[in-house]
Amino acid sequence: MPVINKTLLPLFTSIMLMGCQAQTSVLPKSQKLSADKVAEIAATIERTYPKLSTEIRGQLLNTVVKSLDNMVFVEGGEFQMGDFGWPYDDDPKNLCDWPCGVDPERMGNISMDGDDDFVHPVKLSSYSFSKYQTTLGDFDLFFIAQGKPLFDAEDRKREDLQEMFYAPKLPAPVKSWQEAKDYCGWLGQLSGYPVDLPTEAQWEYAARNRGQYVVFPTDNGSLDYGRNFPIAGEKKRLTFAVDSLVPNPLGIYNLAGNATDWVNDWYDKDYYKVSPLINPTGPAIGKLRILRGSSYPENPLLSASTVRRWAKEPVGKQYLQGHSFRCAIQFDQAI
Repeated sequence: MPVINKTLLPLFTSIMLMGCQAQTSVLPKSQKLSADKVAEIAATIERTYPKLSTEIRGQLLNTVVKSLDNMVFVEGGEFQMGDFGWPYDDDPKNLCDWPCGVDPERMGNISMDGDDDFVHPVKLSSYSFSKYQTTLGDFDLFFIAQGKPLFDAEDRKREDLQEMFYAPKLPAPVKSWQEAKDYCGWLGQLSGYPVDLPTEAQWEYAARNRGQYVVFPTDNGSLDYGRNFPIAGEKKRLTFAVDSLVPNPLGIYNLAGNATDWVNDWYDKDYYKVSPLINPTGPAIGKLRILRGSSYPENPLLSASTVRRWAKEPVGKQYLQGHSFRCAIQFDQAI
């Protein structure tokens, strides 16, 4: 062991302390994670991306920690999944609580397609669900970490397009389901948690405030334009910041009216008829993937909490503002 000159000991101690303080100061504080867990994630990022600059690695760490802090723990339970119907001649701005004593002859299907009409029981384990859609800023870091160029690089140079299309807090546009899947898996790799896209059942359960008979996935089940649902044509924009408007009772934002969410499941119009009771994950194979929610400014009826959507093409050719995603932690304990 090397001998340290006693006259230099105070200086050596001071340098050591300064180094420790500098290392500690770069670690972000988390609302949910211990300091040891944050340091573990930081070490994983450093091992995974040793060639990235300290600044970029710091941004990655902030993104991972923030993404985990933004997870809402959803206690599992059993609910009736599918189009439970609504009083079709009621005003979407002021819906009564289902079934609210309505004559059955006045009840109609919420959705326009019949593939979600088969109401069936589903029992879910607890999970965590992101309160926000993934932002463009975080999605950009995903590209940077992989050494890939940012999409629409030339258009981003135009100042007139910055706020409408490329602001960091807009929902990340994706051109394919696989990109959304890969991003969530990437968060899981760096965090050590089983992060993935939510299943269709998990999305609906959270949108319906743990499976209640909620027509629209808002704070009150109705559409209050400008408060819990966007006003059509406002600012002539396609999407808006992921933390805009008010969340649903679980604290989850923009489950409709901003951008649709990719979920994990393959689409099959008859799946509801054969869906297992416990933690359904969709068909084993398929050609199209499920989307949930609605994009701005689609027909408000497409925003209903039970409406199923699916991609017209398995893989797109361009980044679409109306298609985004949010991640979930597939673990039955709160982090």
